[in-house]
Amino acid sequence: MKQLLLLFTLPFLPCFAGAQDLVHPGGMHTTSQLEAVRLQIRKKQSPTVEAFQQLLLYADSARTAAPNAMTVFSVPGYYVDAEGHRRNSRALQKDAFNAYAAALAAQLTGKKQYTMTALRFLNDWGAKNTGYSDADGPLVMAYSGTAMIMAADLLYHAPEWHAEDKALFTKWVRSVYKKACDEIRNRKNNWADWGRYGSILAAHYLNDRNEIRENIRLIKSDLADKIDDDGSMPHETKRGANGIWYTYFSLAPITSACWVAHNTTGENIFTYEQRGRSLKKALDYLLHYTLQPESWPWFDKPNRGSESRWPGNLFEALSEIYRDERYAGYSKKAQPICYPVHHFGWTFPTLMKPGLRID
Repeated sequence: MKQLLLLFTLPFLPCFAGAQDLVHPGGMHTTSQLEAVRLQIRKKQSPTVEAFQQLLLYADSARTAAPNAMTVFSVPGYYVDAEGHRRNSRALQKDAFNAYAAALAAQLTGKKQYTMTALRFLNDWGAKNTGYSDADGPLVMAYSGTAMIMAADLLYHAPEWHAEDKALFTKWVRSVYKKACDEIRNRKNNWADWGRYGSILAAHYLNDRNEIRENIRLIKSDLADKIDDDGSMPHETKRGANGIWYTYFSLAPITSACWVAHNTTGENIFTYEQRGRSLKKALDYLLHYTLQPESWPWFDKPNRGSESRWPGNLFEALSEIYRDERYAGYSKKAQPICYPVHHFGWTFPTLMKPGLRID
């Protein structure tokens, strides 16, 4: 462990790019956040060190995994063909997580082996995937592909990423991934939330300031329609036994997109209100019924999640932003938390906890 920590460097310092380029890394993870985490690891601060070791286990596992890019990412509707939906979704979900874990490990250790691992997955999808299809194709592309974009941002300046391969991946981001996100970002429920989060990540990677602003506008435009006066989310609470899950599944991408918005523009949407309705009110509502699912007014015996997966990852990430001891208290017992499957927003919240603090 001691020898490993001595290897830390600043592996991919941004080079001087064109005037229109944004800072990379700088979407979900900024250079200052990464350096702060490196410092915590060098100082062997807990729980960061334990979370770092958790990351390395995933990154090392990714080194032996084969990419699974599909020419057409076909995902049938879950309620029509659940097994087909899960089977085809896994191809992107596994590859995206492996790319992200390896890219993050590359940034935190400076080790080329992790860079090359992440690039195998990015290059495979950039070279092979030309589109998506079926009912849930754009949604799953949006919520699982976020990790691909985060990985690419982390490796944006990596000298090992050959120009031809990077150009193919960039084309994929523009013509496949962002297209899928933009196709769903005007929906009324969590589809829109994942579309906007994926779209703002892609816009940052593509250095498109106008699209970053457009996604921020969309997030703010209908917040009061998504969140009711009591903090409930009407589009999600009606989902039967999974109403708590879908509430989380909406708040995870909204708050992740808010973090990207803050990193890329400095704007703080975490405290934004419409007609007295806010993200904080919705988060408080979610935590209340996660702790007391028996009183959930929308369905008897709903699925409630856990501290170690969802919504533990969400509250672990946001505890520092909102300085809410209830959030921190809920997730602390499960540290280090990682959410390595299905969708990728607050994936490594103990390791990469946001640094913004709201007074």
